Amino acid sequence: MMLHVPDVLSSAEVRGLRDALEAAEWVDGRETVGAQGAQVKHNRQLPEHSPVSQELGRSVLAALARHPLFFSAALPLRFVPPLFNRYEGGENYGLHIDGSVRTVPGTGVQLRTDLSCTLFLCDPDDYEGGDIEVVDTYGTHEVKLPAGDLILYPSSSLHRVHPVTRGARICSFFWLQSMVRDDQRRGMLFELDQSIQKLRGRLGDTEETVALTGHYHNLLRMWSEL
Repeated sequence: MMLHVPDVLSSAEVRGLRDALEAAEWVDGRETVGAQGAQVKHNRQLPEHSPVSQELGRSVLAALARHPLFFSAALPLRFVPPLFNRYEGGENYGLHIDGSVRTVPGTGVQLRTDLSCTLFLCDPDDYEGGDIEVVDTYGTHEVKLPAGDLILYPSSSLHRVHPVTRGARICSFFWLQSMVRDDQRRGMLFELDQSIQKLRGRLGDTEETVALTGHYHNLLRMWSEL
């Protein structure tokens, strides 16, 4: 399942992150990928251990914790702390699949990357190019979202970032392990949860909506890996 999650950050929150990022020092993005990824990755990143990166990453995770649509879709169990990248002057990231397992920096804790996230920190008019292209069983999708919006997609998907030919594309990106490993089951739970919320909004907590909520939680109990 691929999902556009709007309004993760407010305009004021985006400005605050951008101000901090403009004053930060960037390094070669190839420092955080393996040998295969390094052949096609051409961008810059904040060092993952830098105090600025860690502080801003905590802000992003705090915003996600307040976003019910994100939680419903991702069912997050644990995160790799958010990183920050920058593309300009033709920089790009060729077709690749994210690594299946990542280590949380400084902890030795490893997690399975079920879902990949890109949080846009620039508006589409600020730069040309830079679309993220995701290839899945339903075709090829190109995404370029407003600042503060996030795209969520399975980490098993082939994807790339097209060259940025004008301006700068600045984003936060990260991975998470979901409570529900299987993408199809996670998608079914998301659709069921969204349908329940709409029915509750229209009908209130009726006998039927309570029963459906019970089915949702029993399925989550059956499929979750905790």
